[in-house]
Amino acid sequence: MNGSYEIKSFNDKKEAEELLTKSRKSIDEIDNQIFDLISQRTAFARDIASCKEYLEMPIFDESREKVVHTKVRGLAEEKGLDVDIINQIVDMLTI
Repeated sequence: MNGSYEIKSFNDKKEAEELLTKSRKSIDEIDNQIFDLISQRTAFARDIASCKEYLEMPIFDESREKVVHTKVRGLAEEKGLDVDIINQIVDMLTI
C-alpha cells in the first residue's frame, strides 16, 4: 500500500461492517509484524553496541545518524508520511 488512500463508498451497512472487521484484523497483523521488527532491530543494535565497546569505538556515530535520517526522510516522503513523526520514531528506536 502506498501513501495515498482513497475513501471508500459503501452500498450497504453490511459491506461497511465487513471492511471494518477486515481492516481491524489487518491492522492487528501489521502491529504484530511491527513489534517483531522492533525486537529484531533492538537485538542488532545491542550487537552493534557490543562490537563498538569491544573495538573501543564511540557508541554514537553522527555520520551514521545523518545517513539513517536522510534515508528515512526519503522513504517518508515517498510514502506520503509525516517526516517529522517518522524522524521522532527513528529517534526513539536509536536511543
